[in-house]
Amino acid sequence: MLCDCHIHMVLDGENWRAAIARHKNGPDEVYVRKTLENYARLGFAYLRDGGDKWGVGLLAKRIAPEYGIRYTSPGAPLCRAGHYGGFIGEKYADEKECAALVRKQRSAGADFIKLMISGIMDFDQFGVLSEPGLAPEEIRQVIRIARDMGLSVMAHANGAETVIAAAEAGVDTIEHGAYLTREALEAMRENNVIWVPTLSTIGNLRGKGRFNEQSVEKILKSAMDNVALFASMGGFVAPGTDAGAWAVPHGSLTEYALLKQCLGERFEAILDRGTRELEARF
Repeated sequence: MLCDCHIHMVLDGENWRAAIARHKNGPDEVYVRKTLENYARLGFAYLRDGGDKWGVGLLAKRIAPEYGIRYTSPGAPLCRAGHYGGFIGEKYADEKECAALVRKQRSAGADFIKLMISGIMDFDQFGVLSEPGLAPEEIRQVIRIARDMGLSVMAHANGAETVIAAAEAGVDTIEHGAYLTREALEAMRENNVIWVPTLSTIGNLRGKGRFNEQSVEKILKSAMDNVALFASMGGFVAPGTDAGAWAVPHGSLTEYALLKQCLGERFEAILDRGTRELEARF
């Protein structure tokens, strides 16, 4: 069974502005059905959406069973006002507003909550993020809000300090997870956090000429080394492409190839274990 534990139905892997504009008057059901049909044809049975504020992922969730696909969605991702994520998610200014948005997503049919708690990688400079993560105490607060409402939590998180805070607060999955230290990996393992490393978002950039090739290779090697180490420690790893991100088309199988490369001959068993754990929570 193929699965992709991190996709964005709203995006198309080419031009995020144009992709979003496709749904400006409401989710484009023709596009969603075509994309789901392609996933079904390729043999995907489980998809987990990374969220959007236009209801595209929630529409996909409703009609995916027609294609034999189990599909889960967080509704809109939630991000702190003034920080990364506003282009695709809903913004909150304080704890009270965050709680109101969690209730809103739950009422709209969200299966879980997606939190944006850090910036993204600068693919031209190894070790650099677009912005630091939120303060550890705020990370603990927003995760606690969702958990107290009985919802699992998916977190867009990069950087060791950010990931440690999220793991200790009870996050269920870390998405991306660039530049993690051994301490961060241990915190994830000790707190039974599932890592969805989305290696495709890095690996698929190679040879495209958009970013510094040496930096891309260095970032990818760092991520793959950490995935291998985390798996050797007994951590949960699950496949997710971030499909819809630039150069990551829907239905891509590159994540499996990259994970096989860094996990070796046990990659199927490792991914099966991680995927089963993730599906049980989401």
